[in-house]
Amino acid sequence: MDRCQEDSGPEGGARPDPVPYGEKLLERWSEPQRRYHTVEHLTAVLDRIDAIGGHCADPDAVRLAAWFHDAVYRPDRSENEERSARLAELALPEAGVSPVRTAEAARLVRLTEYHDPDPGDTNGEVLCDADLAVLAGDPEEYAAYAAAVREEYGFVPDDVFREGRAAVLRQLLGLERLFRTPMGEHWEHTARRNLTTELELLTAAP
Repeated sequence: MDRCQEDSGPEGGARPDPVPYGEKLLERWSEPQRRYHTVEHLTAVLDRIDAIGGHCADPDAVRLAAWFHDAVYRPDRSENEERSARLAELALPEAGVSPVRTAEAARLVRLTEYHDPDPGDTNGEVLCDADLAVLAGDPEEYAAYAAAVREEYGFVPDDVFREGRAAVLRQLLGLERLFRTPMGEHWEHTARRNLTTELELLTAAP
């Protein structure tokens, strides 16, 4: 909750207590269907934003977007980012966040569907780099991440999962750059190696 109070940030005038909003979000992040998209993931993204946030124009908007970027998460649905963005558009004004910052946070949430910010979109670059940093973990960390993602889709047959996951990996590998911030550039090689290895495992002949 301390993190929620910090990330709400002062914005002029009296504002509602952010703690109830943070508690409701943490309830969402703790839902039983989650294995990777958990409070641990949220915390990791916020920590990475702290590390690279000097690169962006509005770190507070980026942090707010991080809180909401997977707040709605149903593995059996494809519109999670849009629904998370709409939740931000409803909740942030109630919490006293300005219309401008609310709109920016919601825009950033939508950006996490494909993680491909436009050149010069420093807010988007920071959020996307923070969200994708897990891809640059060591082999053991990456394997744990991939296993958690598979567990979230435990209801999907193996052949269908392999096809869908391979499409996601190809989309990421098709990006000219996975990471756009100066620190993120150091993660590029390792992340691409991890993605390529997973793709090869998924598509290998039985």
